[in-house]
Amino acid sequence: MNRDVALKIVLALVGLLFLLLAYPLIFFARQDPALSMMFSLYVTLGIFLLLAIRNPLAYRSLIAFTAWSSFAHAALMGTQAWRNIVSRDELWGVLALVVIGVALIALAPAKQRAAAYQPG
Repeated sequence: MNRDVALKIVLALVGLLFLLLAYPLIFFARQDPALSMMFSLYVTLGIFLLLAIRNPLAYRSLIAFTAWSSFAHAALMGTQAWRNIVSRDELWGVLALVVIGVALIALAPAKQRAAAYQPG
């Protein structure tokens, strides 16, 4: 399997995973409004990751944002779990976010170099 196909598979899996957060978003809307707001961002991101499957190079910055924001979220969740602010069960989420970030960074399309100007 080549890198482009692997990236498209990862984009589809992560996009669908984020899109599935629409269900708990509705469930937590009254119980935990802050959590539902965060889920709304992930659902939106999931939609755009699914759109990125068609042309990953055009969505390179979105892929990078998803990877680095996953690392940031994992760092915050991990710190909170370490300090017993949230349950240690959240460490599974930390692991998932780190795996998502690493996979997207490893498979991200390379930046295209501009063609050198050749005076005619």
